[in-house]
Amino acid sequence: MIPFESIAVFFAASVALALAPGPDNIYVLTQSAIQGKAAGLYVTLGLCTGLLVHTAAVSLGVAAIFATSAVAFNALKFIGAGYLVYLAWQAFRAGATDILKERNTAIPSHHLYARGVVMNVTNPKVAIFFLAFLPQFADPSRGSLPLQLVLFGAIFIVAALLVFGSIAWFAGFLGERLGKSQRAQVILNRIAGTIFVGLALKLATSAR
Repeated sequence: MIPFESIAVFFAASVALALAPGPDNIYVLTQSAIQGKAAGLYVTLGLCTGLLVHTAAVSLGVAAIFATSAVAFNALKFIGAGYLVYLAWQAFRAGATDILKERNTAIPSHHLYARGVVMNVTNPKVAIFFLAFLPQFADPSRGSLPLQLVLFGAIFIVAALLVFGSIAWFAGFLGERLGKSQRAQVILNRIAGTIFVGLALKLATSAR
């Protein structure tokens, strides 16, 4: 059985890591500000579903492939970078009237959810991070290692839900205020597009 102290330390570390600026929480921030709190929460659920995939990959040892294979790593990171460029293009195309329409008619929740899943799963850095981070807290003397890794992955997901959900709420609240200004709406989209381009470049140039 995993000691409570170990779980508490892992949870605190997970919260700190989820708060650190990165592609996932920045994506939640921008989407919530532009499309509203609900949109940010759906994206958050998608991102956390992606974390389930990474947890399973680490538990099964699949993540080790991305840590050792340059071809697999580069293929996944360029897919992720390409998707970010696509999102940036959409953001740059959108004007004030587009944002107002999105807030009134709402993008289907499953589209927002899917965006979060794709964003997270196509980032090989997350898989390698999980491969390096989760095993540090596992101990063979406590029983099945895969089971321990799944448990720690679940704890990390809970921490991410809390942090990303809070970001979605606050950014959505701010976006509602800025949404009353058409100029602010256009600026928000331009900022989001610029951030997506920056994240795409960072991902495309990242090394294992």
